[in-house]
Amino acid sequence: MIPMTVAEVAGVLGVPAPSAGADAVVDSVEFDTRRVRPGALFVALPGERVDGHDFAAAAATAGAVAVLGSRAIDDAGIPVLVLPSADDVLPALARLARASVGALVEAGLVVVGITGSSGKTSTKDLVAAVLAAHAGTAVDYGADPAGSGGAVVAPRESFNNELGHPYTVLRAGPGTRFLVLELSARGIGHIAALATTARPLIGAVLNVGSAHLGEFGSVEGIAQAKGELVESLPTAADGGIAVLNADDGRVLAMRDRTSAAVVTVGTGPGADLRAEDIGEDELARASFTLVTPEGTAPVQLAVAGEHQIGNALTAAAVGRAVGMSTPAIAAALGTAGPASKWRMEVTTRPDGVTIVNDAYNANPESMKAALRSLATIGRGRRTWAVLGEMGELGDAARDAHDAVGRLAVRLGVHQVIAVGPGARPLHMGAHLEGSWDGESLWVPDVAAAVDAVRSDLQPGDVVLVKASRAAGLERVALALLADSPESAGVADPADPAWPAVRVEEADAPAASPTKGPDHR
Repeated sequence: MIPMTVAEVAGVLGVPAPSAGADAVVDSVEFDTRRVRPGALFVALPGERVDGHDFAAAAATAGAVAVLGSRAIDDAGIPVLVLPSADDVLPALARLARASVGALVEAGLVVVGITGSSGKTSTKDLVAAVLAAHAGTAVDYGADPAGSGGAVVAPRESFNNELGHPYTVLRAGPGTRFLVLELSARGIGHIAALATTARPLIGAVLNVGSAHLGEFGSVEGIAQAKGELVESLPTAADGGIAVLNADDGRVLAMRDRTSAAVVTVGTGPGADLRAEDIGEDELARASFTLVTPEGTAPVQLAVAGEHQIGNALTAAAVGRAVGMSTPAIAAALGTAGPASKWRMEVTTRPDGVTIVNDAYNANPESMKAALRSLATIGRGRRTWAVLGEMGELGDAARDAHDAVGRLAVRLGVHQVIAVGPGARPLHMGAHLEGSWDGESLWVPDVAAAVDAVRSDLQPGDVVLVKASRAAGLERVALALLADSPESAGVADPADPAWPAVRVEEADAPAASPTKGPDHR
């Protein structure tokens, strides 16, 4: 963030300036005391297990110069900026982010916003990698405590909601040239609200699918929400650029909802940037010829899945928008490996067993894409699909899971293991499609899934693990990787006592950076 005194922060937030410590300079914001560094503003939020206000003194010890909270704290030892209620804290954080990024945009910062039903995080990582190549730097994902920010700042994992979004915006500092943001929605108006925190100059819509169908009620409602991003862009005269997926009719129709310049990407001949001569290697990494108005260049992606082609084309459009040449874009895409955990992570054990960990999230579209990648990677090998529930599908859940199970059978997956009560329809779909000899198995939990795989796993097999985040199926992949000889003695992630990794561990707020208050 831009450096501000505590008094200036109070002015932005509309609260009284403190009588002491008002001249201290704030240059970062944190809600986790483990990441606080000198100069931080500590945001005290109530968590599911603890209350951030109780950690104010610890934050002060770590170097925080002020606390933003919703009640007075007697033993904080530093100024406390008190808002009327806990419900006011996240809007206040958004106001602070808006003030900071506004000043940075005036100084030349380019904000890129990305949304879609699936692929947001993978595309965010590709866009950030392309821009980092252009800037001659590494991407700043905030692995270290936030400070002034690197030249290219992007969210950790999927920090894309009313907490994670402003938090990421506030990591951009005077030295930041590009800020890449992911925008999520659980309802109409959410993306529009996020866009007011940091108005993108370049906005990309990837697709409109059935993820979160239970919350929106219809695919048309999802399209309405995703299109709020292009509606927020500046006009073409002011430099606004909307990148739209021409392979998705609902996305392409959004060109009528924006006054920004429209750039289309896709595999069809009418797209402004397109992929031709598409191929795929033995690890399901796509290759293609990148065609732009300026020329062509060969691309060999380092990330798995043919669905990554559309994501890469979006990244190419963003790179072109900031002045990169076609060969430079292609080179950057070729070196952009997976940057966010548990998204098509392909790892091969010494015995030849390949684990594809795509367990961070799932929806019908991404589940089907992952199964197709499994079929490619597993050509001539035995394949396993360990699949859990896809959440937030509402009344469409049963049919969506049934369709995934049937597709697995059609693709010739050797063994389908459906995990948990919500995945029963997936098992039934596979069974009814033709899996009559035990090729589809339902198990109640992660431990049972690991036992089922371990009982018959053979050297050279390929195992895909995928489900919505709440299912915790990453523990299946991690347990199988822990079976490698070099992992002897490592705690078994399939054990219920094993501590599942969470971005919001310890003194976490009730609204995690990646999910809304009711969707941890």
